[in-house]
Amino acid sequence: MSLPQFDKKLLRRSFERAAHSYDAAAVLQHEVCRRMDERLDLIKHQPATLLDAGSGTGNALSALRTRYPKARVLALDLALTMLQQGRKGAVKPWWKFVFKQQVNELCGDIEQLPLATGSVDMVWSNLALQWVNDPDQAFGEFNRVLAPGGLLMFSTFGPDTLKELRAAFATVDQHTHVSRFIDLHDIGDILVKRGFADPVMDMEPFTLTYSDVRALMHDLKAIGAHNVTQTRPPGLTGKLRLAAVTQAYEPLRRDGKLPATFEVVYGHAWKPLPRITSSGKKIIDIKPAT
Repeated sequence: MSLPQFDKKLLRRSFERAAHSYDAAAVLQHEVCRRMDERLDLIKHQPATLLDAGSGTGNALSALRTRYPKARVLALDLALTMLQQGRKGAVKPWWKFVFKQQVNELCGDIEQLPLATGSVDMVWSNLALQWVNDPDQAFGEFNRVLAPGGLLMFSTFGPDTLKELRAAFATVDQHTHVSRFIDLHDIGDILVKRGFADPVMDMEPFTLTYSDVRALMHDLKAIGAHNVTQTRPPGLTGKLRLAAVTQAYEPLRRDGKLPATFEVVYGHAWKPLPRITSSGKKIIDIKPAT
């Protein structure tokens, strides 16, 4: 599985700049967050410590703190200003004072979590994993920091995301303009490889509509979704190139609007409890080196 690599410095800078515009533009991110929270209605789990990995401005924190009022919550994001914006815009409801919940902000990378092994009971990650360079490493980190019996709950974007924009740019040049996204089945394989148990995966398509290509690109910029891959074209997108992309996209217009597809992949899995023999000893699986 080969995906274009992100320049992490540019990625962080992109989200730093988008912190003030993110919440107004992140309509899909908020909706997926709400649907992820609804899925927790079917899962019995009461974490003592919960990690929101890729927290952004904290759009999941209110629902998570309401659902798990006794949990200590860790909000982690690559961009410090995203965390600061979330803190600035947060409304402090009465239940926060009643339950005296702890929320700790951490500026860090999902691929190198600044947390001790086995230190959290649940990892929640809403539409952040599409920004990692190595999904295998990211899921490995989630497994590492989870305590046995811990829950991983996540969403990310699948390969059909922004397929229309990708195809339009492909008529202009061979550079990477739109990120490549990991397939649902590949994620399932990684979960098993990384030692997760009982993985459950499914996909839901969304179609957003825009008046023109500029409006779509404006929204992507407002949430920090710049092209920061290492194979991006040099320089800015010029007027002639943008005109060519617009021309290639235009035949897809329906009812006066241009469609933009987003394939949302949902998943959850568990870090298994250690297996115990009848004499009370742990069973350790030794895997051969690969």
